[in-house]
Amino acid sequence: MPLSICLFCASSDAVDGAFFDEARQLGGLIARGGHTLVYGGGCIGLMGAVALAVHEQGGRVVGVIPQSMEGKPYVYRDADELIVTKDLRQRKQVMDDRADAFVALPGGFGTLDEIAEVVAHRQLRAHEKPVVIVNCRGFYGPLLALFDHLIETRFAKPHHRLSFDVVADAAGALALLEK
Repeated sequence: MPLSICLFCASSDAVDGAFFDEARQLGGLIARGGHTLVYGGGCIGLMGAVALAVHEQGGRVVGVIPQSMEGKPYVYRDADELIVTKDLRQRKQVMDDRADAFVALPGGFGTLDEIAEVVAHRQLRAHEKPVVIVNCRGFYGPLLALFDHLIETRFAKPHHRLSFDVVADAAGALALLEK
């Protein structure tokens, strides 16, 4: 069954090339699986690498950008659908609404914000959509240790760890979502 996969990841071109390899791998897998990419609409960084790979493999790309990004050179204008929202909050809501599942590749503060929000919403049963963190090259190790610390110190309950899955690579993410 085809899915709309919402992606969270870096918009930086300055990151290690291995992360770009993983991003391109994910994009190819999304397209070959007949899935749709829903993401933040960028043409740079890991976001751009995934979107380009989806299109190179014949897949569909839905970009969602806030008005403040309209007309900027880092917007992926070749998206099959480009949705312009009032602001970042509305952008996240549109992405959430359009998604059947969430996947996070490595990223910065925006990615961290997006992961935390969809995990918190799943804990609160606002959605039952899968949330998959791709721990490529151990990138999310420190964050996962913090999550464990939250549980150990009873700021989160042990069952909250079930609100998301962690995989090592893009192939693991798609295999999990497609089963």
